[in-house]
Amino acid sequence: MTRETTEAPPAPGASRQDGRHGRRAVAVVLVGAFMALLDTTIVNVALPSIRTALHASPAGLEWIVSGYALAYGLVLVPAGRVGDRIGHKRQFIAGLALFTLASVACGISRTTGEIIAARVVQGVGAGVYYPAISATIQLTFTGPRRSKAFGTLGAVIGASAALGPLLGGLIIQAAGAADGWRWVFLVNLLVGAIALPLAARLLPAPVARMRRGIDPVGLALFTAGLLLLLIPLIEGQQNGWPGWTYGCIGASVVALALLAVWEVRTERRGGDALLKPALLARASFAAGAALAIVFFAGFTSAFFALSILWQVGLGHSALASGLVVMPFAFGSLAGAAAGARLSARLGRTVLLIGCVLVCAGLVGTAGVLHLAAPHPGGWQLVGPLLAAGLGSGMVIAPNQDFVMAHVPREEAGTAGGTLTTAQRVGSAIGIAVVGTVLFGTLDIRPGRDTLARAYGHSAQLAMLAGAGFVLVALLLVAALPQRAPARR
Repeated sequence: MTRETTEAPPAPGASRQDGRHGRRAVAVVLVGAFMALLDTTIVNVALPSIRTALHASPAGLEWIVSGYALAYGLVLVPAGRVGDRIGHKRQFIAGLALFTLASVACGISRTTGEIIAARVVQGVGAGVYYPAISATIQLTFTGPRRSKAFGTLGAVIGASAALGPLLGGLIIQAAGAADGWRWVFLVNLLVGAIALPLAARLLPAPVARMRRGIDPVGLALFTAGLLLLLIPLIEGQQNGWPGWTYGCIGASVVALALLAVWEVRTERRGGDALLKPALLARASFAAGAALAIVFFAGFTSAFFALSILWQVGLGHSALASGLVVMPFAFGSLAGAAAGARLSARLGRTVLLIGCVLVCAGLVGTAGVLHLAAPHPGGWQLVGPLLAAGLGSGMVIAPNQDFVMAHVPREEAGTAGGTLTTAQRVGSAIGIAVVGTVLFGTLDIRPGRDTLARAYGHSAQLAMLAGAGFVLVALLLVAALPQRAPARR
């Protein structure tokens, strides 16, 4: 790995782009972050409409959500390498353009296969440009300003995921139930048309380039391992768990083990490994990435289960489905706003508190659904969802800043891509597992309130499955250092 050009390091506490221009550049990439993360959850409230319009199966609905998250996650690490080489401005513009065009393709899809394919391409576009976001922050700010910027990014992540169902519900309400789901995707054309020219104007020109390898063997093994895991998790329940599903899961373990061996061997030979064992050997980075996987698996899948329950089981509108998760959105914003300050004061304890709140919120949601069955009201869920949102905001931003604080500047793109890959892979795994629990436990019997009772019971189990993921995240916090190092 060699540098083609060099750059002078900034003075301690100084910013490469101090002042208004630097803040504007970061604001533009945060718009991109909002779009990418919004599309992980905005589609949830559109799923019942898509199911009706395109005759999608339960597995098809899961692929619409997890196909995006998986493609997004798989592209992030190699995209981080490309960004370190060609410059993050070019990377951001190219990826955002692909994301915008794929959003249009989603909106005009006529079959389930078409929309799944378009969602995969949309995920690729998001994965291409997303590493440029954390890299731009890392390379634009230092010291407390960088911590504040990462705190803002954490707030954007939490808020976009939580606001997605509400915005989706508003769009479907305005455009109509029949074709409103199409505008959930087509609205990205407007945002992209505004953000792309601003990115071309405001993002800094590349000042440092590196020759980075892509590691195609590592990427192939990583892709195979995840696909061999997700395909049986999504398709198994619908097909009665035939023998091939267990074979795929076993093959997934083999592929991921081979990936670990290959990556270590590649790095020892002086190559550029995909997941960089030296980076993962940093205890804080490895623990933070693992925490991101299980944490995002737990909390993002809750929106999927609630949306299906609220619309299919209880017969509410898409807007009502979006409104029910608003307490989570408000809590996430409040938690993220306090996260940086609490992290500086409490260290990793803030992550413990956050995970406990999310776990308690998901278990509390399951409890409310049980006690208020068969027709729970949105107001009854305010307390547990607010607690879950507060906890989410307290985990995402501090974990992001905590992990990136250990990363050398020259690895900013790769590290940012790896960390966000963990988040997106976690989302895909969470949807697969929670979707399997939700649809696999449905027991629709003749009688009054049949759908409400069946979906209510399955949603309770889905919430408990999500809480199980967050509980694992809680245990992983203990592997992190008590305090983050001084900001460089």
